[in-house]
Amino acid sequence: MGATILAVKQWLAAYLNRRMLVVFLLGFSSGLPIALVGGTLQAWFKTSGASILAIGFMTLVTQPYSYKFIWAPILDKYALPGFMDRRRSWILSMQLCIVLSIALMATLNPEVTLKIFHWHIPVLLLLALLLSTFSATQDIAIDAYRIEVLKTDERGLGSALGIEGYRLAMISSGGVALVLADNFGWRTTYLLMAALMVIGLVAVAIAPAVAYAGNAKNDNLSSLIKGAFGDFLQRKNAGLILLLIVLYKLSDAFSKSLSTAFLLDLNFSLSAIGLITKILGVAATLVGVLVGGAFMTRVGMFKALLSFGILTAISNLSFMLLAIVGKNYELACAAVFIENICSGMGTAAFVAFIMSLCSTKYTATQFAILSSLAAVGSVYVGPLSGYLVESLGWSWFYFFSSMVAIPALLMIVYLRRQIEHPDAIEQLGAQVCT
Repeated sequence: MGATILAVKQWLAAYLNRRMLVVFLLGFSSGLPIALVGGTLQAWFKTSGASILAIGFMTLVTQPYSYKFIWAPILDKYALPGFMDRRRSWILSMQLCIVLSIALMATLNPEVTLKIFHWHIPVLLLLALLLSTFSATQDIAIDAYRIEVLKTDERGLGSALGIEGYRLAMISSGGVALVLADNFGWRTTYLLMAALMVIGLVAVAIAPAVAYAGNAKNDNLSSLIKGAFGDFLQRKNAGLILLLIVLYKLSDAFSKSLSTAFLLDLNFSLSAIGLITKILGVAATLVGVLVGGAFMTRVGMFKALLSFGILTAISNLSFMLLAIVGKNYELACAAVFIENICSGMGTAAFVAFIMSLCSTKYTATQFAILSSLAAVGSVYVGPLSGYLVESLGWSWFYFFSSMVAIPALLMIVYLRRQIEHPDAIEQLGAQVCT
């Protein structure tokens, strides 16, 4: 027993440091805006009288998350003027833009303007689009910073802590926000969410500086872009790996795309949705991430991706059952818990897989490319999901979302060799100023 306690203390001393705290807090900063342009914004428009088809198309405001690779090379090439290094200067600037965007959204109100065209709606959607852009750019810088600031043996735990912070932020801007909106209104809710971004500002203030490990600062922008793409595409089965990244989370994306609207259609209140689907759901995701990370270290990348992909597909059927049964709190809690814990396990393996493919010469650009591809599903399934629900109903829609996972599972089996031994360039140790 004494030896075990000593081993735990040594592990804590080695890994729980300032770098880990910063990664966790930056994860929170990264996750906070997501729901404010996603599920929470859906709920705002749904309670204001918008149709499910309109809400489906409204999900297009999250497109910047899929296209962030276009401007990611700029973050590899340039640092913004100021006293901070390349990564932190971009993170801080985007955080300030995010705070301003959320605060401005709070001043608008679509509730009385849906029947007659009014400038509030297009301006609110424009602000949501800008918020997505600022948030996506912040993600580029944070993802690159995380890879560069963590030592090689810290990346597993660091990734998990970043995801934990991200998910806790989603509880705040998702579940807590819905409860606040139900009791205090949308204006107060969005203003409070803007205030929560102070957590990200604190993270930047205490974050250690990182000296860039690659040679991108010596390249012109054109050669940097070509180098980042060429470095990845020269690997064996690169095209199929990219397709797998697009398809792996597609089933999960369909399931989550209209989840808030689905539960509102079943006559759950905003508070119930906040407590059940956001707080319980994100808590289940946190458990799933930790379980998935621990399982992955024992069985390896291939078995983890395959197992978690199967579980995620099966878990979607729990929402199909809820759609058939109708409003039922116990079943809703079970469905949300099962789906999110499986999704969390899949996310842990998926993020680790993407990180293994990145070269530190092009950290921001390559991670942005791969994570943007992974976000394609969550952006573009919204309109299609709205059409499928209108045509098939909720139960068949969730059956379809489960079957969507099959192509990705077959590709995992085919690409087993590349998954177990990714052709990533050896990571360079970042120089950290502590």
